[in-house]
Amino acid sequence: MEYQILNTSTCLLVLLLFIPTGLGICPSSCKCSGNDRNVDCSGRNLTVLPQGLQDNLTYLNLSFNQFVDLDHQLTRFTNLRTLDISNNWLKNVPAHLPKSLWELYATNNNIKVLQKLDTAYQWNLRVLDVSRNMVERAVLINNTLSSLKFLNLSSNKLWTVPTNMPYNIETVDLSNNFLSQILPGTLVRLQHLTSLYLHNNKFSYIPDKAFDQLSQLQVVTLYNNPWSCSDNQNIPYVLQWVQDTAARVVGAPCADQPWPWASTAPAQPTALDSSPMIKGTKAADREASAAAPEPTKVTKTHKQFKAKEAPPLATQSRPAALPGTDRPLLRTPHGPQEAAATRTILVQGSAEGNASLAPATGSSTTPMTLSITSGMPTNYSQMPQSTTATLRQEEATPSARVPSRASRWPTGLLCLALLHAVA
Repeated sequence: MEYQILNTSTCLLVLLLFIPTGLGICPSSCKCSGNDRNVDCSGRNLTVLPQGLQDNLTYLNLSFNQFVDLDHQLTRFTNLRTLDISNNWLKNVPAHLPKSLWELYATNNNIKVLQKLDTAYQWNLRVLDVSRNMVERAVLINNTLSSLKFLNLSSNKLWTVPTNMPYNIETVDLSNNFLSQILPGTLVRLQHLTSLYLHNNKFSYIPDKAFDQLSQLQVVTLYNNPWSCSDNQNIPYVLQWVQDTAARVVGAPCADQPWPWASTAPAQPTALDSSPMIKGTKAADREASAAAPEPTKVTKTHKQFKAKEAPPLATQSRPAALPGTDRPLLRTPHGPQEAAATRTILVQGSAEGNASLAPATGSSTTPMTLSITSGMPTNYSQMPQSTTATLRQEEATPSARVPSRASRWPTGLLCLALLHAVA
């Protein structure tokens, strides 16, 4: 009897010692919830995993600790969905992570390379955040990470946009790197991509057709890049794409600079065009020439005089001539317009004024009028068609001619001769 009681006591003692470990009691350095399946061990200065973590964890937060290496230490958590190992001293993504992961956060560590085996078997992974590390190269295997929707590689040291990104991805953050090139075909398969962040990089241009397949793109950031706005061979593609895309572009390239190959410099006004009066005159002339038919060219009429005759005086007849380039504005139904400046000069043989300079002639000179028109008349139909027409009209008009003193000399001499004969 006593032997049986002793055996029972021994069994109970063994159960008391091992049952807490088997049931997964929450470690003292962590906070647990959800039947101890959600464990938060952040900010505890841990260097190794705490004792007492049960295998069926679904959430594990190991951020803000001092972990240097977690290889092969997390494989046993086969039900783990979310793992946060941010803000530690890790040099690489832990090897042999459980394949059940949905979200992996490894920001602000010392990771330099994202190896292909780090993500090769993560078929269920939806979120991968390796931002704020020192990643210089990210190697992804084609047709892996088939469930990935969010990839964050911002604030690293990447020089080239990673290739072989999963075709179902929706958000890619590559900001704050040293990216300067996109290899051909890198973004061709990303037909589900909706958000692309490329700001704060070293892009000087985007290769031709690099964005052509991004049919679902909604937001793209391009600011703070050293765009070569004067490179008319490479930069036009991204500038034209920005104009044509339906996505919201934050920080369009060369937005504050002109396109030297797409627009021509405005014509500079010449010295003759700088005067406001001349500009108004040209505008009025263009309006009048558009409404009126082309006028007949003014023909020059040359008058021939005898060698011994003195040049006749040019007397100005009415209407009074306008000053050289001063053109009055005429009130018309369409507003003030500039009238053409017309100078009418009557040319006639003026023996009265030059009697002492020229001998008497037998016939008087027919008065002739010269109408010299400068500029375009506002009402062409009411103006003379040519100078020749004006001359003919003046010649056809009869006028009373008064004999001059020079023309009376032959008559006087004839009278004196007759009187002498009679005497």
